[in-house]
Amino acid sequence: MGVIQVALLCFLVGVFGSKAEQLSTKECENLGFTGLALCSDCRTLAEYVKDQELVSECLSCCTEDSDDAMSKIIYSGAVLEVCMRKLVFYPEVVGFIEDDKDKFPFVKVQYAFNSPPKLIMLDEHGEHKETIRIDNWKREHILQFLKEKVKPSSDI
Repeated sequence: MGVIQVALLCFLVGVFGSKAEQLSTKECENLGFTGLALCSDCRTLAEYVKDQELVSECLSCCTEDSDDAMSKIIYSGAVLEVCMRKLVFYPEVVGFIEDDKDKFPFVKVQYAFNSPPKLIMLDEHGEHKETIRIDNWKREHILQFLKEKVKPSSDI
């Protein structure tokens, strides 16, 4: 029963994955899907999770994979937002703030009550472009992401 259901779900995800009705960013955040949710991640999720509703929600919040498109997205700055009281639960984020933050002058740390750790990505005008939750990121992933995706423009 389990193998057949998983195979059927994978087939349906492949066929209907790109046809799922897209939800707004706020609706996706409320469901817990934030950041760079790729549809391939949802298909991987379908292999391990038997909750079709969860997979469907994931597909409604994902963006199609495109190595070319993803590699071209560059931001001019970022705000690392986190609740100061919750920092104790995120040692990787603390390590980044204490040891590595100074390497990234274009990244500001902002403390907001009850906020999970997230990167608020900014365009060249300092406008909010995307929010990426980093609750479970390791410090090296934060460093790599910022090195690859944030290049401050010369006019800032």
